[in-house]
Amino acid sequence: MFSHIVIGSNDLAKSKTFYDALFAAMGGELGTTDTMGRLVYAHRGSRFVITKPIDGKAATAGNGGTIGFVRDSPEEINAWHEAGIANGGTSAEDPPGERKNPMGRIYLAYLRDPDGNKLCARYKFAD
Repeated sequence: MFSHIVIGSNDLAKSKTFYDALFAAMGGELGTTDTMGRLVYAHRGSRFVITKPIDGKAATAGNGGTIGFVRDSPEEINAWHEAGIANGGTSAEDPPGERKNPMGRIYLAYLRDPDGNKLCARYKFAD
């Protein structure tokens, strides 16, 4: 649903370990390093980029922000969540599970990456 997202990191090696595991759990490719030293992930027509901040200051997680990834099933979300925890992330919000909201039934899981960015995996049930 997005063309690209760029986030900052203070430790690209740690980020690569974490995001390689997440993208592998989503059926994506491992990250590559571009000529500018950024980690680049491409999946389903979108790009996700991780970089040291261009201004030379420390990377910080956006307060109140969430980056969401669409998944095809609750099982895929559980695998994504487990891969994240096993590779330096921490579970955030409520445990993975089904929620009901005005859009209908959804299945969600939340993680914080090693730099504190909040991520979400979402599956919408076809009610």
